[in-house]
Amino acid sequence: QVQLIESGGGLVQAGGSLRLSCAASGRAFSSYAMGWFRQAPGKDRKIVAGISRGGGSTYYADSLKGRFTISRDNAKNTVYLQMNSLSPEDTAVYYCAASLAAMAPVNPGQYNYWGQGTQVTVSS
Repeated sequence: QVQLIESGGGLVQAGGSLRLSCAASGRAFSSYAMGWFRQAPGKDRKIVAGISRGGGSTYYADSLKGRFTISRDNAKNTVYLQMNSLSPEDTAVYYCAASLAAMAPVNPGQYNYWGQGTQVTVSS
């Protein structure tokens, strides 16, 4: 069992930055690939970024490359999402998730554990 708790969301003006954190407890954090997803009202949950167990491989949604950066610190059992140049279109609930796969899957159905989500709101 893994518990995931996101933090760092909030209200930010367009062009600003936020850093999300996801702290994990329970079974060995380094056994899981990690993903960040987001879900806007009325829309499907979609992957934002993913990172492999050891952190050596990352994935980004095409539209977010260059603005978002995922990283992890296995010693601190934490995964991060640095978000820069935010726009109102980035407004959503952001979730972190853990997968037993070695590489972070794109499909949310392949994740075993989810956090409760953190709201990110970008004002224009």
